[in-house]
Amino acid sequence: MPAFADVPPPQDIAFNGTLKIAVDATDIAHRVFRINETIPAQPGPLTLLYPQWLPGVHSPAGPIDKLAGLVVKANGKVLPWTRDPLNVFAFHVDVPQGATEVQAYFEYLSPQATTQGRVVMTPEMLNLQWNATTLYPAGYNANRIMSQASVTYPAGWQAGTALEVASTAGDTVTYKPINYDDLVDSPIYAGKYFKRVDLDPGAQTPVHMDFVADDPKYLEMKPEQIKPFRDLVQQMYKLYGAHHYDHYDFLVSLSDKMSGNGLEHHRSSEDGTGADFFTEWAKSAASRDLFSHEFNHSWDGKYRRGADLATPSFNVPMSDTLLWVYEGQTQFWGHVMAARSGLWTDEMARDQWAYTASIYDKGRPGLASWRNVQDTTNDPIIGGRGGQPYHNYQGRQEYYSAGQMIWLEVDSKLRELSGNKKTIDNFAKAFFGMENGKWDVNTYTFEDVVKTLNTIQPFDWAKYLRDRLDGHGPLIGGLASHGWTLVYTDKPNDALKGMESERGVSELTYSLGVLIGKGGEISDVLWDGPAFKAGLSPGMKILAVNGKDFSGDAIKDAITAAAKDKGKPIELLVKNFDEYQTLRVDYHDGLKYPHLVRDKSKPDTLTDLIKAH
Repeated sequence: MPAFADVPPPQDIAFNGTLKIAVDATDIAHRVFRINETIPAQPGPLTLLYPQWLPGVHSPAGPIDKLAGLVVKANGKVLPWTRDPLNVFAFHVDVPQGATEVQAYFEYLSPQATTQGRVVMTPEMLNLQWNATTLYPAGYNANRIMSQASVTYPAGWQAGTALEVASTAGDTVTYKPINYDDLVDSPIYAGKYFKRVDLDPGAQTPVHMDFVADDPKYLEMKPEQIKPFRDLVQQMYKLYGAHHYDHYDFLVSLSDKMSGNGLEHHRSSEDGTGADFFTEWAKSAASRDLFSHEFNHSWDGKYRRGADLATPSFNVPMSDTLLWVYEGQTQFWGHVMAARSGLWTDEMARDQWAYTASIYDKGRPGLASWRNVQDTTNDPIIGGRGGQPYHNYQGRQEYYSAGQMIWLEVDSKLRELSGNKKTIDNFAKAFFGMENGKWDVNTYTFEDVVKTLNTIQPFDWAKYLRDRLDGHGPLIGGLASHGWTLVYTDKPNDALKGMESERGVSELTYSLGVLIGKGGEISDVLWDGPAFKAGLSPGMKILAVNGKDFSGDAIKDAITAAAKDKGKPIELLVKNFDEYQTLRVDYHDGLKYPHLVRDKSKPDTLTDLIKAH
C-alpha cells in the first residue's frame, strides 16, 4: 500500500516569486469556475495543497470533492501528479530540469443544489471564495506567499470585494498583489444587479455595503433602512476605540437562489439574506443581527484570535478551544450592537434574549447531564454544520449562544463587583481596541482573557469562567442579575413569531416538547419531554391532529384544548417511514413561550447595556 503524507511543513520563509491566479467565472450555466494558476517552482519534488482547514468554519471543510480536471504542466508538457493517499488535499509532482514554474489547470464544480453544499452561482450572481479556487505550494507560511489574482466575470457584471483593483480589461479584473493568507480572506460577490452604499461618508477609512440581488427591485432601500447600518459602524467605533482594517466591505446577497451565508473576514464579510430583506423590512427583523455579528468578527476572531486557531497555513490542523470567546462573545455583541444601532428595537432585543435564555433554561437537557460548553467547541471538527438526530440532547456548537449567556453574566459580575463602574464595554476596549488600523493577527490564550478581566476588576475569573464552561449548571444567571426574570406564557413574543414565520416552523419545545417544520415534519424532539415519552422522534411527519389535517394552528389549538380537558390526550397521526400510527401525548400544561419581565427589586442594567452610546 502506498504511504506518503510527506508534505513539507510550513516555514516562516519568503516564497520565491508570486502565484498568478486567473479565474474564469463566466460559465454560470454549468456553475463552473475554471482556474489557471502559474506557480514559481524549481526542479525537483513539489507539493501543491488545496486549502483544508478553513478560518471562520473552524474545521477541515475545504471542498476538495468539488475539484476536477486537474492538469499540471511545465514547459508546455504535462506532468504526472499523485494525490497523497494519507493527505488527500496534497498533490505531488516532480518538476523537470530547466523549469522555473508550473501551470495548474482545474475546475471548481460548484454545487448544483444545496444537498451538495452552498449554491454559489446563479444566473444573476456568484460568490467566489479563494480557498475553493486555488492551490498553493507546501513548505511556506501562507502569509509569506505572494499572489496576484484576476477574475473574468460574465459581461456587464460588477463585483464587491476587499481586494483592490490593479487594472481592468474588458470583463477581466486584475487585483493588486496580496499575500496568499489575505487573498483567501478576501472573497468576492459579483452580480448582474449590483449596488454600493457608503456607510461612513467622508471617512478616512471607508466602509461600504456591496449588494447583489436576484432582481433590481430588491435593491430598492429606504434611507431609514440604511441608517441603522451607518449607526452600527459608529457604535462599533465607540465600543472598541479602534478598528482593524484599512477599508471594509459588507458583501451582501439579496437572493432566494444563492444560498444564504454568514462568514467573517478581516476587511469584509459574506452576508447572505433572502431576496426581500429590504422590500419586506418588517419580516427581516429577527435576522438583522447577522450584520452586527459578522462585522464584530473583524475585531473578535480576525484581529484577536485564539492562539490555537492561528495556524501558519490552511493545511495545519486548528484547535477550537477558545470559540466561546471568538463566537460566543461575538454572538453577545451581535445582539447588543443590533440594539445599540437600531437594527433591533429594545423590545426585539429583549425578546431575543428571552428566546436564547430559554434554550439554556429548558432546551438543552444534554448540557445538564453529559456535555459541557467547552466540549462543544469540538463540534466543527466532529460534525461540521451537519444535522443531528437529537439536537437538544447532543448539543451543537453551543459555544455560540451559551457563550453569549456566559458573557452576559460576566457583564453583570463586573457591574456588581465595581459598583456599576465597570462593564463588559471596558473589557472589549482593553482586549480588542488597540493598534488602530492594523489588520494582522494578534493571538491570545485563556490566561490572557483572565488577565484582562482582572485588570478591569480583580476577581477569581479563571474559576468563574471554568465553572460555566466545564460544568453542568444553569447559564441564565446574567438575566436575573441584570434585573429581568425569564417566564413562560401561552403567547409567543414578536421575535419568536418572526422566527416561526421566517423558518416555517412551530416552536413547541417548551410545551409539547417538539419543533415541527414545514408540512408537519418533526425537526427535533426534546429528550425525555412529553412528545419523546409518547414515541415521537425526529424524521416522523405529523399528518393529523385529533383527527383533523395537520397545521401549525391545529396543533397549537389542540395543546390549548388539552390544558382545559385534563383527561384527554393529544392524538397525532404520524408517518414513520412507510408506517402510520396514532400516538397519544399526555400533556396538559398549555402553550409555553419565553418572555422577560422586570424584577423591580433590582436595577435594570440590561436596558443600560443595549442602549446606544
